[in-house]
Amino acid sequence: MRHLPRPRTLRARLTFGLVVLLAVSCAAVGLAAVIELSGFLVGRLDQQLAQAGNRFPESLEHGGRLPDDHDGDERGDTRRQPTGTFGACLVGGWVTHAAVVRPGSVGAVSLTAADRDQLRAVPQDGAGHTVDLSGLDSYRVMASRGADGDVLITGLPLEPVEAVVHRLELVAAVVFGAALTVTGVAGALWVRWSLRPLSRVAATATRVSELPLASGEVTLPPRAPETDPRSEVGQVAAAFNRMLGHVEDALLRRHASEERLRGFAADASHELRTPVASVRGHAELALLHPGPVPPEITRALERIAAESGRMGEMVDEMLLLARLDAGRPLERGPVDLTRLVLDAATDARAAGPGHHWALDLPQEPVTVTGDEHRLQQLLANLLANARQHTPVDTWVTVSLAGDGTSAVLRVHDDGPGIPEDIQPGVFERFTRAEHRRRADAVGGGAGLGLSIVAAVAQAHGGGVELDSRPGSTTFTVRLSTG
Repeated sequence: MRHLPRPRTLRARLTFGLVVLLAVSCAAVGLAAVIELSGFLVGRLDQQLAQAGNRFPESLEHGGRLPDDHDGDERGDTRRQPTGTFGACLVGGWVTHAAVVRPGSVGAVSLTAADRDQLRAVPQDGAGHTVDLSGLDSYRVMASRGADGDVLITGLPLEPVEAVVHRLELVAAVVFGAALTVTGVAGALWVRWSLRPLSRVAATATRVSELPLASGEVTLPPRAPETDPRSEVGQVAAAFNRMLGHVEDALLRRHASEERLRGFAADASHELRTPVASVRGHAELALLHPGPVPPEITRALERIAAESGRMGEMVDEMLLLARLDAGRPLERGPVDLTRLVLDAATDARAAGPGHHWALDLPQEPVTVTGDEHRLQQLLANLLANARQHTPVDTWVTVSLAGDGTSAVLRVHDDGPGIPEDIQPGVFERFTRAEHRRRADAVGGGAGLGLSIVAAVAQAHGGGVELDSRPGSTTFTVRLSTG
């Protein structure tokens, strides 16, 4: 049974269960009918044997004629015996006579040793018993003691009973088979019609599962149609619709909160640019003072200028992310990625002379449609990440490939790799792990560089992936060329 195919869907299971239950019921009814009819016919046969008595086997001892037959007709004792009647006489356990009534005559029967043993074993209880005679098939026989102390056996064939029973079995098989077929088809249609509301709920759930619910404004599909609330399917549909209502309300609240947060980040970044630039300018102006300045004051002004510059870069990055999150359109134009990679590698080589930089570029230039300034920033962030978070003498390889529909940019380094616990959130904002990759790292950004890489790649119809382990870290950026 374990190897038999099992129905997968609820509709198939219900239909299969219906057909199995009906098959069991039909089998039980058919079996009961066959057993009852067989018992009834065998009982009627036993009544016929009782009514026939010992007349036929007694006639065998007198040459086919009873002692009181005086009409001179040797067949006078067999006229009233049905064709196929069997008679046998046993004296001292030995069969002395055995014959069967044939059409118009009485014929002797040749018995085997097994047949004689069966006849000797028939109880003399006045009840019918079944024996299988080799030359006559199955018979229903009844044994009684004769006037001379011998045993007289009378039998009638079971073939008519078996024929009727077999006929009933055939009719039952045909009728029940047709009933099962019709019931299976009708049951499948009925179950399918009954489960239509559940199918609509499943279709609605499928459409909901295909929606991007992670971020942004989400419009849920129409609710599943509700049916009778007293039915199980109606209750499922109502509960599912209530759940969709709660989910939609939660998504609307989340989207509104995200919009407020983006607006706040954009406004705050925009407003901070001026005071940060002012602080930096005043610090640089103070450093240009021609008069004598104490060393500690000079050091403080230098730190103010450096930190204000770093804060300015952070504000610019936050403002860029806020604009990308808001879906503001980027500049669209042909961009030669090959030239951008060459320029970015040149800048990285100058900024990180202790690293080894390698390029793997195609023979033909790779061109995409997008914002050249943002793509240049994407490359700069990836190379700066490889330079800042790996030790000196690390090999950094930049490769580029294109197939006409997309461009693939890879930045690979053989540094210590990114810890596994950091990798799932490496493209999230303010994720900083330079102390985990490089013990001698100095400075470092605010953890927004890779977030900008992911946002710029997504804005160009692509994405970024990370594959990192000790000794091998690869950032793969895919961009759409259209």
